[in-house]
Amino acid sequence: MKKHNFYAGPAILPQEVLEKAKAELTSLNGIGLSVMEISHRSKDFDAIITSAEENFKKLLNIPDNYHVLFLQGGASQQFGMIPMNLLKGGTADYVNTGAWAKKAIKEAKLFGDVNVVASSEDKDFSYIPKEFNFTDGCEYVHITSNETIGGIQFNDFPDTGDIPLIADMSSDIMSKKLDISKFGLIYAGAQKNIGPSGVTLVIIRDDLVKNSADGITTMLSYKTHAEKKSLYNTPPSFGIYIIKLVTDWLIELGGLDEIEKINAEKAGLLYDKFDSDDFYNGTANKEDRSKMNVTFRLQSEELEKKFIEEATAAGFIGLKGHRSVGGCRASIYNALPLESVQELIKFMDEFEKNN
Repeated sequence: MKKHNFYAGPAILPQEVLEKAKAELTSLNGIGLSVMEISHRSKDFDAIITSAEENFKKLLNIPDNYHVLFLQGGASQQFGMIPMNLLKGGTADYVNTGAWAKKAIKEAKLFGDVNVVASSEDKDFSYIPKEFNFTDGCEYVHITSNETIGGIQFNDFPDTGDIPLIADMSSDIMSKKLDISKFGLIYAGAQKNIGPSGVTLVIIRDDLVKNSADGITTMLSYKTHAEKKSLYNTPPSFGIYIIKLVTDWLIELGGLDEIEKINAEKAGLLYDKFDSDDFYNGTANKEDRSKMNVTFRLQSEELEKKFIEEATAAGFIGLKGHRSVGGCRASIYNALPLESVQELIKFMDEFEKNN
């Protein structure tokens, strides 16, 4: 049976990408070696990582004064790497919108003063704050653009003026168009929209690289990776190869203009279902609903358990909500076909009829 993959991450990859990787697994471009066997300093791998970087620049229209880095350690390592490089004992402002923002705040406090300038914890992280009072002279402002657990997403980003805006975009990077020039740094674990786990994308403005702290360990310095173009040490070469294929797929699809339309349609189908009656209830404030992670509850935990069990048996996997909040969650990342959402709606209709 074909599975409909609604996992929050590691998440679904485009079928075309998996087929391409399968065909090239033992012999990349006919060279007789797998991408996992070749030197990261070879011309064959250089072509891959260069192409991946250029694809990101094309898709996101990244200005020339930004570096595109392929790092390791996930977003969790960036929680500490950002203040280690940029805070330098000063003050940073953080917006607390959920579990991932709280983790970033915890790590930043190890390196300087942290001001939480807005929070939605008062309503169980069901909305995005709209009012901010940024600290004069702070080093940067940090936001989490999409919270996978609460199912909320920034539709508009705060205007921070001359203060660098930093965003954890792990769960919605490449899902819609962005004005990169509004940000000093964007980071994202690859395992939602751009590739497999093991690679972390960092897009960082050149002045932040140049002004980052000295005297920190080599592998945790942005200067190291910018100067060596992500090749200071052996990078996660297979993951970068898959990222190159995913970005090729996105370009062939029509770029971010096209994927944004598809994502809006997928999310719209589910939210329209929630709004049609009170059998399924979305947990996020309507104007802040995520187009990547659709969170909802049923009338009781027993009914939710039954829904998840029957959905799983029917081929809809990954619909259980995060263990910290319960409920249900459908993660509808870029590679999830519209057909999967349409089929899920049919299942939801039938489940509602029978219960």
